[in-house]
Amino acid sequence: MRSIASCYSEHAIKVSDSYCSGPSNQPNISSKLMPSFPDAVTIIYKAKLSTQKQLLITITWCSSLMGQDLMIDIGDNTSSPPSKLKSSTSRRLQTNKGSKTFQSCSSKIEVFWDISKASYDAGPEPINGFYVMVFADTELCLRLGDNDETETQHAKFSLVSRSEHFSGNAVYSTKAQFCDSGTAHDILIKCVREEGSRSPVLSVCIDKKRIFQVKRLRWNFRGNQAIFLDGLLVDMMWDVHDWFFNPASGFAVFMFRTRSGLDSRLWLEEKNLEEKEQEKVGFSLLICAWKNPG
Repeated sequence: MRSIASCYSEHAIKVSDSYCSGPSNQPNISSKLMPSFPDAVTIIYKAKLSTQKQLLITITWCSSLMGQDLMIDIGDNTSSPPSKLKSSTSRRLQTNKGSKTFQSCSSKIEVFWDISKASYDAGPEPINGFYVMVFADTELCLRLGDNDETETQHAKFSLVSRSEHFSGNAVYSTKAQFCDSGTAHDILIKCVREEGSRSPVLSVCIDKKRIFQVKRLRWNFRGNQAIFLDGLLVDMMWDVHDWFFNPASGFAVFMFRTRSGLDSRLWLEEKNLEEKEQEKVGFSLLICAWKNPG
């Protein structure tokens, strides 16, 4: 299957008037299906050390038969784009509390973590009662969770992307913060048949307000819509082709991606993707869903 980015051009953008002028007056559509929650979450951070060296730190939370799993991967800013990082380089942190030391990107990496008393809401990612700290050459380059006691010098880090993997009903619920100064928004994506409809309808809701709707999803299986959120232009893209035409092994993809400016391009050519990704200071939320729509 072709890359989702190769299916469209910059001319396909349409800004959602309903959100640019304020929240929609149309309430969230009710659904009898309970929302699915992610069973794996991968978050990528970019850390800039005092030496100006940049690292990409990938944290993966996932559920397993043994409980909650935590994995970490360290890459430099000249490696593949975040979406192409190889999971084979990930290191599994096998206990609920501990430390691990290893070499990566010509740096000594030290990881300290404690999830033994972590609290969870929905999904494998803890919400409080935990900490994860990553040091590169003794410099703190990532700190997550509740541990604020470390006073050592730390590098500047920023959130690059978040990927969530779902399996279950075709109603997906999550939260995302699209910029450091923004708030966390409730996001609900629904692909269900409505009354009188022969084909599933895609509805995207933010903070309990429906932003846009796509009918006859079986024929409109790929597309994009631009919205304004927290003063940012955010492109929402979907690809549900394999739900309908390759159900045995296919999955749907939904992506929210911020743009650095109104004049920036929505789609990037594959040959320039890596270069653009390194320069970009935006954020992307990727949802992969293994489930046929209702």
